Amino acid sequence: MRLPRSVESADVREKHVLVRSDLNVPLEDGIEREAAEIRVCSHLGRPKGHDPAYEMEPVRQRLRELLPDERIAVLENTRFDPGETKNDPESARRLAEGCDLYVNDAFGSAHRAHASTEAVAHLLPAYAGLLLRRELEELGKLLGEVGRPFVLVSGGVKVEDKLGVLANLGGRADTVLVGGKMAEQLRDENPLGFPVELPKDVVAAAAFEPDAEARVVPYDELPHGWLGLDIGPETRLAFAQRLEAARTIFWNGPMGVFEWPRFAEGTKVVAEAVASSDAYSVVGGADSARALAELGLIERVSWVSTGGGAALELLEGKELPGVAAIPSS
Repeated sequence: MRLPRSVESADVREKHVLVRSDLNVPLEDGIEREAAEIRVCSHLGRPKGHDPAYEMEPVRQRLRELLPDERIAVLENTRFDPGETKNDPESARRLAEGCDLYVNDAFGSAHRAHASTEAVAHLLPAYAGLLLRRELEELGKLLGEVGRPFVLVSGGVKVEDKLGVLANLGGRADTVLVGGKMAEQLRDENPLGFPVELPKDVVAAAAFEPDAEARVVPYDELPHGWLGLDIGPETRLAFAQRLEAARTIFWNGPMGVFEWPRFAEGTKVVAEAVASSDAYSVVGGADSARALAELGLIERVSWVSTGGGAALELLEGKELPGVAAIPSS
């Protein structure tokens, strides 16, 4: 995988630096290296034009508390500019004005060809931030030679959202475990060209409600009109054993409706199995990361990606526009 040049190689002394961030950039590095100014730009939500509910002021205030340095300025929400999502050169020019170099550290937006992620990188000397580089390095390990067995765990609602990464990465895995609603879709029709391991039992519920009547049933005995809202105990044990033996793991997506405690056990078991494994483990997706955080397991996995769609597109084999725009050297 081609890696863009790192901000560590940039001369930022007395420079005005434009940083595209998801507001989790390690800004201390630029300050310590005596940058004259750091302008941070980011999007917040998906506003259609200017919307006071999505103004950056609360973020600006919090960042000022964390990093009380007058050289840091937070620009207004990039999505307020209609040219942002159109990758408009004029929008990019306005962002670049008065700056000496550009740093993209917003991996979660790197799959978008927007003015603040792609067009501006052609107007200023462009570098990858530390987080973006680290994401590429860690996720890239899954695309090279990996320790085996390589186990991929996928869950969530829609197969189509993850079909590309399942086809590309799942074809390289030794075992593909699938839970959640997408397991039902793959049971009805598997378009992947290789076998996947599906739940043998489920926690069935009479309705899509947190307090609905529920019981464990074999998958093929799901009562008519009932819903499978979690993987069952037999499946949990089987999945945990697969993960225990793994040397490389990629997990994306919950095993059920983990937001409701009565249907969270499958996701909890998978999270604990991933965290307890000696494997190189990568976790992607907001729901999987949230489950790890709620269980206090974040520090026990090798890497938790900050990019949902960006991580999936990278692992699908696609080139990310925000990365492609930054030179290698």
